[in-house]
Amino acid sequence: MYRYVSKVDFSYPAVPEPLQCGRFKLSFERPLVMGILNVTPDSFSDGGQYTLRAEALRQAERMLLDGADIIDIGGESTRPGAPPVPLDEELDRVIPLVEQLRGANVPLSIDTYKPEVMRHTLAAGADLINDIWGFRMPGAIDAVRDSECGLCVMHMLGEPQTMQLGEPVYDEVVAEVREFLEERVAALKAAGIARARISVDPGFGFGKAVVEHNYELLAQLLDTAPQAEPPYPILAGMSRKSMIGAVVGRPAPERVAGSIAAAVCAAERGAAILRVHDVAQTVDALKVWAAMRDAADQRRARG
Repeated sequence: MYRYVSKVDFSYPAVPEPLQCGRFKLSFERPLVMGILNVTPDSFSDGGQYTLRAEALRQAERMLLDGADIIDIGGESTRPGAPPVPLDEELDRVIPLVEQLRGANVPLSIDTYKPEVMRHTLAAGADLINDIWGFRMPGAIDAVRDSECGLCVMHMLGEPQTMQLGEPVYDEVVAEVREFLEERVAALKAAGIARARISVDPGFGFGKAVVEHNYELLAQLLDTAPQAEPPYPILAGMSRKSMIGAVVGRPAPERVAGSIAAAVCAAERGAAILRVHDVAQTVDALKVWAAMRDAADQRRARG
């Protein structure tokens, strides 16, 4: 039922070390594409489309055929103003998908901040925990400490219910995001979590001014991560967000072209993982970007 399409090797400006991700070790000679699978009724772009389990599985299959390297399953919307979902309801949405997709030979990521969801999904076979709260919830670090799962630590100013109600304020947004991620990475490592399990996300759209902060973070993407050699893998998630809509003037479902442009910009600036709704279009765009970079490398090699 599931298979990968052929992949193209892309050059990468500063290659992070491989990410230990549950059953997998992810290498970043090229940016990896993470397909979004929201099984929620109220996500900002695709809410309600994949609440039926059969349709969610079909969407996962489509994304794999289109070239997704990772599937990111979300059972609770984290759009601005979204209400929290009860624990049992979130588990009912995501656990069956983890169990049924585990045989697809692809890393399964869980988009959650709840420690109990982390524990249950890891027991069911998830490979990566993608936490918008940066593992700050009580018990979150304990929930992931003794597994081999990958971790994605995201920056968020405020919380989903309130983060965009007022104008977010920073003195230096890039430096403040980096300082936050440095602190959270240090906390994880102090708890005994291996560096090789950790990736970071500057949190586009999570407590940022729609244009000013988000595009400054994109322009200086490598500087948003803790400074290390080799660098930590950076996840960039901008797909269909308001930062795209503010520039192109289109509603979320019509922001595909703008989202692809943002993904290519992120790849050029060092993103290791691109979290997207539109897998096939993003994979195609990255192939063109890779061909351009290969041609440039060949020209430099010839002198």
